[in-house]
Amino acid sequence: MCGRFVVKTDPAQLAEKIDAINEATAAAASGAGAPNYNVAPTDTIAAVVARHSEPDDEPARRVRLMRWGLVPPWAKACPNGGPDTKGPLLINARADKVTSSPAFRSSAKHKRCLVPMDGYYEWRVNSDGGATKSRKTPFFMYSDDGEPLLVAGLWSVWRPEGQPAEDGPPLLSCTIITTDAVGELAEIHDRMPLVVPERDWDRWLDPDAPVDEELLARPPDVRGICMREVSTLVNSVRNNGPQLIEPAEPQPEQATLL
Repeated sequence: MCGRFVVKTDPAQLAEKIDAINEATAAAASGAGAPNYNVAPTDTIAAVVARHSEPDDEPARRVRLMRWGLVPPWAKACPNGGPDTKGPLLINARADKVTSSPAFRSSAKHKRCLVPMDGYYEWRVNSDGGATKSRKTPFFMYSDDGEPLLVAGLWSVWRPEGQPAEDGPPLLSCTIITTDAVGELAEIHDRMPLVVPERDWDRWLDPDAPVDEELLARPPDVRGICMREVSTLVNSVRNNGPQLIEPAEPQPEQATLL
């Protein structure tokens, strides 16, 4: 799965880097433009979509702010006007389920996105050799060239049923697609975000094209992805800052009891 990640590039810089239109105009006000070393579910994040300005023009890349945790269009509204999110947070979608799951199949047709991240965290379960399992060890996965990873996602537009558009903007939300981990990454966790290489960005984002089933099914290319053990500080969403991605302190050797 992907339950926590890092974003250091603000939306304006991202838009310039990938030749996209920056529509994340609320970034400064929401704090989404500041580096976040512990992005957690329901946080506001930047996502890349491709949309038309006119019906017959070419779709253009656009950077938009979204809630992490997809809210399906058919979700009911709570008394406070927000979506009813009492069920599981839809932060991840399995690559082999996105075209069949009722929660994701509509978005998979025409609302696919890319979620930029400067790395993500996974936790390795450490067995103590007995009936129980000891603590989990966090690892940070990142690109060796320092560039952001752009991973496949789906997005959705939600507004309360019957609410006219002039009453305010809708809620945009997204989910991150995961696939089977490969190579050394599989030794940490059996799932990983589906990283999309640059050559496939436009094909994945194209709202007029069907979903790329081959991209969803093929093993991910993990060349250039590094990993390192990091501090358990990342375990708490209250902690943030660059110290979270620093290499973990080596553990002191324990004395052997005779």
